[in-house]
Amino acid sequence: MELLLLSTNVARPRLLTRLHGEDVLSGIAKKPVADANVFVGMLNIDGDEQADLSVHGGLHKAIYAYPTDHWPWWQGEHGLQCAPGLFGENLTLAGADETKVRIGDRFRWGDAVLEVSEPRAPCFKFAIHANRPTAPSLLTHSGRCGWYLRVIAEGDAPARDVLLTRIETDETAPTVREVFTARFDPAVSLESRRRTAATPKLAPSWRESLEKRLSSGP
Repeated sequence: MELLLLSTNVARPRLLTRLHGEDVLSGIAKKPVADANVFVGMLNIDGDEQADLSVHGGLHKAIYAYPTDHWPWWQGEHGLQCAPGLFGENLTLAGADETKVRIGDRFRWGDAVLEVSEPRAPCFKFAIHANRPTAPSLLTHSGRCGWYLRVIAEGDAPARDVLLTRIETDETAPTVREVFTARFDPAVSLESRRRTAATPKLAPSWRESLEKRLSSGP
């Protein structure tokens, strides 16, 4: 598998809005980098930061990728004008979606190596950034979530117009869509949820969430 990188997007946290009298800071408003290359660190692409590290960023959510394969659906069915960074993604990619990419897949990006760690669960900041109150629910119900990656090897990488090549995969591992569905779709069987929760390279927070669903029963 090869994914075409169309744009690398970064942002520092800034004031997104005021809600209930409190400032809401976020790094979701990412913009394409102008430089030809970027440095990919263990926790961030150079120039990128997260505002709330309790729910964003960290080793398992260092980089967020979103496929342009979903743009026609967003634009054609929901009138959302898509552009790099709209979904708060660091990497705007083309060539595959959540049904093809698996947890634990490793991709080489320049000198860096990335590993798929978990799907993205949307929050209220996406609704504000997209100026669409229904955006998080649309993302959740459609499963068009994108995926997070951990950084296995740091290094310099081209910022655009380059192929990310999959160098490692486990065909028995669940796809990103399967993991997302196991968490959010109540119709998923307990056995399927149990199998998904046991995925070795799934991020701990998602494993814990799935295990809580299991402990609560059908």
